[in-house]
Amino acid sequence: MASSEATVFIVDDDEAVRDSLGLLLRSVGYRARCYASAKEFLKAFDPRDYGCLVLDIRMPGMTGLELQKHLTEIGCNIPIVFITGHGDIPMAVEAVRQGAVDFLQKPFQDQELVNRINDAMKQAAEQREGELERLQILDRIESLTAREKQVMGQVVLGKANKVIAGDLGVSQRTVEIHRARVMEKMQANSLAHLVRMVMVAENQAGT
Repeated sequence: MASSEATVFIVDDDEAVRDSLGLLLRSVGYRARCYASAKEFLKAFDPRDYGCLVLDIRMPGMTGLELQKHLTEIGCNIPIVFITGHGDIPMAVEAVRQGAVDFLQKPFQDQELVNRINDAMKQAAEQREGELERLQILDRIESLTAREKQVMGQVVLGKANKVIAGDLGVSQRTVEIHRARVMEKMQANSLAHLVRMVMVAENQAGT
């Protein structure tokens, strides 16, 4: 079951590193879960979990970069902070290009990591807020009748009521009634607001 509590997921094959990072993060108030491999992490992870990932770039089996790629492929955009050795800088730069929040080169200061995680958690909170908004919009769209959805589709294209009426073969008054119901059910305070919500819903459908 997905966790509603913000969590830092630590994936590193070095037990000492896992333990020290777990202690550090718990000491500053974060909930932390540690995993010895990407495979172990994936077995326990729910894509709906809320938080960020601290990930070693080089590990036996599935590497950090491969895990990042896999998460992207399954539509999971959890923010990632990579931990890298000196020779891994080019890979770490590529990881950032692929969407990672940042990377830290070993050895690093504890506060450096906490700062990066704070940034990642801020990003996670924004993503969570956006996801909740999308779900609310999709629920509102589901509350529309088939005809109301048709009218909304025409309205967001900027068509006038008279044109919509002609396209759908109904009276202009009928379009006006459906349009008013769409605005009410969608909780839209303007046409621009309605257009933005439809765009958000379409982006969700495409992910």
